[in-house]
Amino acid sequence: MKGWWRAALPLALLALAGCSGNPVRHERQRGGEARGGIHDNVELPQSSRYRQQFDSTPDGGGIDIAALPEPVPRVEPLSPYGNKTPYTVNGQTYHVLPSAAGYDERGIASYYGTKFHGYKTSDLETYDVYKFTAASKVLPLPSYARVTNLENGKSVIVRVNDRGPFMPNRVIDLSYAAAVRIGIWPRGTGLVEVQGIDPSRPGAQPPPVTAAAEAGDRPRLYLQVGAFADPDNAARLASRLRALDVGAVRVVDADVGGRALKRVQIGPLSGVDETDRLTARLEALGLPHPSVAVQ
Repeated sequence: MKGWWRAALPLALLALAGCSGNPVRHERQRGGEARGGIHDNVELPQSSRYRQQFDSTPDGGGIDIAALPEPVPRVEPLSPYGNKTPYTVNGQTYHVLPSAAGYDERGIASYYGTKFHGYKTSDLETYDVYKFTAASKVLPLPSYARVTNLENGKSVIVRVNDRGPFMPNRVIDLSYAAAVRIGIWPRGTGLVEVQGIDPSRPGAQPPPVTAAAEAGDRPRLYLQVGAFADPDNAARLASRLRALDVGAVRVVDADVGGRALKRVQIGPLSGVDETDRLTARLEALGLPHPSVAVQ
């Protein structure tokens, strides 16, 4: 591989999927093919690297996404690209996990579309909107995960080959095909559970989680502003938040690795939009960046 590729791996590649949000426009595109004539110069800044200024979704082009095969997890060597750890984007530092085994996290999923189709992912593969792939801030590249929409129970196995999303409050960025498969498209976001798959253990794939909607109870969305071993510290933060009138505040017990903690949370919230607005407000007030909790 030529030297310019080695120099091209800085944070511009790590942040490839981080700018995706909710694609709103539609652009005709042939299924599974990168648009002709794309020359992806990864040395360019994100602002000028892509042909499209805004992300968009394909019109389908006759592609039956329901008929597309999901990837079969298999043991693969880690990519020499995109696995630097730790790394920092937008002032936040992330640590890449050594394996997807045991990873299980709930949060908000988004997806990315044709703006990135045909361009390089963080491990220098080519992004294809019609493949079941995803971007993660912490899972190794490549790796596999099952993503389940907690609101309808639909799930999909994805191959993680990109870094992101670096928008606040997002746990995973799905390809367009994966978003359609589990019903994240066309709304743009959804509450999901992401379970890492260990392909070295045959039969160890995680089964789809039971969606709260199937049990007659929708998943509840909270913002966690802090977690404390000292109950007095938790009580003081809860009192401060209540005085700021940011919504219902609760303190819940948690056991993390045998350590008793008090989690201070705001919610339940009405949805992703309220979560994003409240996050911005808390940060403007000088409070720590909260994390999303889905229950």
